[in-house]
Amino acid sequence: MRMIRLGALLTGIMMFTGCTAATVTKEGIKVPKMSFAQKALPDLQSFQFVRDLKVGWNLGNTFDANDVAGIRDELSYEKAWTGVLTDPRVFDALKKAGFSAVRITVSWHNHVSGADHTISAVWLARVREVVDSALAQGLYVILNTHHDIGKEFIFPDEEHLDSSKHYLSAVWQQLAEAFISYDDRLIMESMNEPRLAGTDIEWNLNPNDPRSGEAVRCINALNQLFVDTVRASGGMNASRYLLVPGYAASVQGALHKAFEMPRDVAGAENKLLLSVHAYTPYAFALQPPGESGSRDTFSAGNPFDVNEIAVFMDSLYEKSMDLQVPVVIGEFGARDKGGNLQARVDFTAVYTALARARGFTCFWWDNHAVKGSGELFGILDRKTFAFVQPEIVEALITNAE
Repeated sequence: MRMIRLGALLTGIMMFTGCTAATVTKEGIKVPKMSFAQKALPDLQSFQFVRDLKVGWNLGNTFDANDVAGIRDELSYEKAWTGVLTDPRVFDALKKAGFSAVRITVSWHNHVSGADHTISAVWLARVREVVDSALAQGLYVILNTHHDIGKEFIFPDEEHLDSSKHYLSAVWQQLAEAFISYDDRLIMESMNEPRLAGTDIEWNLNPNDPRSGEAVRCINALNQLFVDTVRASGGMNASRYLLVPGYAASVQGALHKAFEMPRDVAGAENKLLLSVHAYTPYAFALQPPGESGSRDTFSAGNPFDVNEIAVFMDSLYEKSMDLQVPVVIGEFGARDKGGNLQARVDFTAVYTALARARGFTCFWWDNHAVKGSGELFGILDRKTFAFVQPEIVEALITNAE
């Protein structure tokens, strides 16, 4: 029985695995161009919109920096984690490389005041300036609320639901007003990885724990409030694309039986998108190299490696078809583990091509970290505006076509 299942699995893997070509860099790194059977997609404008996003990049560890000790000038938060302010030449480099979109992640809670969470005018102005720089390069932009997760801000349980609603609606009322005239190239994302922070189910729901279902239902309510708040502001917000996550923005959260997409208003049909983050397979993509089970190998020619990604993407594809809502993988990537560049390039090519074959668009997580022992996801040097991992960039761009 076990052998039959294994044989069937291998047959299925081999049917969809393929590399049509590969370029070889002067360092000897092969950048594969993968080919996978294209899944059927609904003839809806939202699915075409996500196709048009092609491939994106995260301005990570920048406006999402938060709770940093010793900050006197709040604008210093922008460079607190990366040491550099955002120059418009960053977006010029991205556009020239072939990226189509950028996700600008923003934590707001260090920049609000009063019972109504009034956003600091100078902080909002700086965020808007950077959004404008990205749009001026012809890029799509996702703007979100990022590390505003916690009992004081957004915490998806019944005890904190009212206060979470108050915070979320207050912030999005202000953001909706600030960006009311921006066109459809600006996408608003309700929350980043909403979860029961600090609990034993923070990252993984437990079907036997009632807190799990409660959290999912609270996230449903918060996503609905987000949609209602943005739509009610009018202007371009009445019909712009809105992005919402499930629990922790995880695949598990999106697939949970209690998860529901929000209801939209009349005239804004097919304008909702599902946000998912997936550093999969975890052992290769995200797990620290010193931990048991961590690995630094991945091969585009290994059907078992390919299948690790294809399996979760097939589950997401089925969910997407059930909901008739397209998927945006807002964060993915593979951290450097001792210079395993070829493995990371293979992973990037496979991941991006499998996603595109299912109608998904992927955004690489770039935290501007390229040296040291931490989570090294950086591919663009924001001081020189040069790509430090051009092979990964090529794998992203060529496999997103």
